[in-house]
Amino acid sequence: MKITDVRIVTLIGQERPAVIGDPQPQLNPIHLYAHDRETRRYPSLRAPASGRHEAIYLMLRTDTGLEGCYGPIDELPATIIHRSLRGFLIGEDPLAGELQWDRMQRSDRHARSGHYMMALSIVDNALWDLRGRHFDVPVYRLLGGPTRPHVEAYATMLAVSHESEALAAEARRVLEIGFDAQKYFFAYGPGDGRQGMARNVQLARDLREAVGPGVDLMFDAFSGWDRDYARRWIDEVASDVRPSWLEEPFMPEQTAAYAALRGATPVRIAAGEHLFTRWEADRYLRGGLVDVLQCDPEWCGGISEFVRIATVASLYDIPLIPHGHTFYASLHAVAALPPEIAPRMEFILNLQPVRHHFDRNFPTPDGNRFALPTLPGFGIEIDETKVVTSRAWD
Repeated sequence: MKITDVRIVTLIGQERPAVIGDPQPQLNPIHLYAHDRETRRYPSLRAPASGRHEAIYLMLRTDTGLEGCYGPIDELPATIIHRSLRGFLIGEDPLAGELQWDRMQRSDRHARSGHYMMALSIVDNALWDLRGRHFDVPVYRLLGGPTRPHVEAYATMLAVSHESEALAAEARRVLEIGFDAQKYFFAYGPGDGRQGMARNVQLARDLREAVGPGVDLMFDAFSGWDRDYARRWIDEVASDVRPSWLEEPFMPEQTAAYAALRGATPVRIAAGEHLFTRWEADRYLRGGLVDVLQCDPEWCGGISEFVRIATVASLYDIPLIPHGHTFYASLHAVAALPPEIAPRMEFILNLQPVRHHFDRNFPTPDGNRFALPTLPGFGIEIDETKVVTSRAWD
């Protein structure tokens, strides 16, 4: 079997589903500067006025007629696949996954992370989908699973008002659904002064009061804090809010800040979504920088590399809970790994159903649990009734 075609396809539909939620203030590292705070845009997941919805997918076709698929994917890595990586795949054996991964990883000495590695990840995942379809089994079975009857997830909350009453109501609603672990984003950082810190503290306290003591609450600073700011927030909330973790308080390259904070706080530190490959993950683990590792199998090198990272994390007894930009790759990878290594996954509650609007079989959680998929590969099938037109990239 040989790969004969590598296509990037944009699907276009006239409608996408309405989303529960409101525009949400969210910190960004660039908000250190006053001008950028003044002009910042708060993200919203509501449909655009036109209702037009687009999504990009990677399609691999073989000389046997079998096709593999992965998506939706972002435009920049899709462009790299289209311009650079497709040439490594035409005429190659899709079952030789280690060979294809290593060739792509070695192909550009300036692209060992970032969007190039994200592009490689998408190709790797599409190859896993194709192999699953070839052998007529879900991807997690090819990885050696399952290790559990279902996969548990925590809910990441986007499109959430930070107004106290609305925030509390949403947290209680999500708890009633069954998500007893929830993650929220901060709106303010060092550039916002004492008032911003007070609002970040109040956000955490409002949430704890709303959901009670039995719920894990995680908080994401989106790389927008510094060491002193993080320690002051932790000092304020550690005893009464008891956060389950503080996520990405610093830019990923600020390893000294991570080391100092982890050694000085009772709150667990989580990071890793912006780490690429096992080598970067190992530097974090060897340096004792995190309590929870969060590499993303759509970014870190694909499922192939994510499983390798899991092996490295197991040597340090650090759990690997994948970042939730991905869904299918995370679900299958976690389903195949021991629960001690990968206890659960992230599910961005208001985002993933929108991202996967065109997917016929997109799973619905039962409480905080996802049933194990039964379709071959990742089970991605496009619902053609939602597609008005499609465009293959030239």
